[in-house]
Amino acid sequence: MPKKAKSADIRPKGKSSERINSGIPGLDKLIEGGFFRGSTTLISGGAGTGKTIFCAQFIWEGLRKGENCMFITLEEKPSDIIDDVRGFGWDFEKYFKDKRFILEYQDPFQMTDITSPLLDKIKEHNVSRVAIDSTAVFGMYYKDAFEVRKQLFKLLSGLKEIGVTSVLTSEIAEDSKTLARFGVEEFVVDGLIILRLLSVGKNVTRTLEVRKMRRTIIDASLHSFEFTKKGIEVE
Repeated sequence: MPKKAKSADIRPKGKSSERINSGIPGLDKLIEGGFFRGSTTLISGGAGTGKTIFCAQFIWEGLRKGENCMFITLEEKPSDIIDDVRGFGWDFEKYFKDKRFILEYQDPFQMTDITSPLLDKIKEHNVSRVAIDSTAVFGMYYKDAFEVRKQLFKLLSGLKEIGVTSVLTSEIAEDSKTLARFGVEEFVVDGLIILRLLSVGKNVTRTLEVRKMRRTIIDASLHSFEFTKKGIEVE
């Protein structure tokens, strides 16, 4: 039997106790039924581990349930993301017409402040789910390590303050012992999920680990996952 661990972190009083589905089959049972509404979760892992698909699947779940959702990409073009997920049967384009879905690309070399405009747009469109892929590009624009941490803290704190449920990605090297790119994200977010690729001979296994989830009894063991015709599924 896998051991379960309870996070020692306590979220501030007044936050919602309602949980929402992650949209990832098999994940919610590892975190007592899903993400807390208004929480911020970091999806951390190496290249090719499925971080972007995880975000898209989280957003798709919200759209299916009638929520207003936003996907901010700092790396890929929106058209590429739409094409990538179409194979799973996720037709994001039809939600543009209803103005319930916002998919935007932000150029890290031209942005001066991503946080304020983003939070304003979330409020304006009554967005309930947000995905940001990826926080790693903050290091491309802000050269000073302190400034990177400052801007990330501002973004993460702002998302939690307005009560939107969000997932963000952070890229780390496969052999890295760190949990996130800049060493600050994992302490600010409510939840941390790590995706890995494990090679055994000629076989490659994808694994998912719930490292942290505030106010939640988590299954902290490694779980394999795979890409199915309908997206990510945790075994």
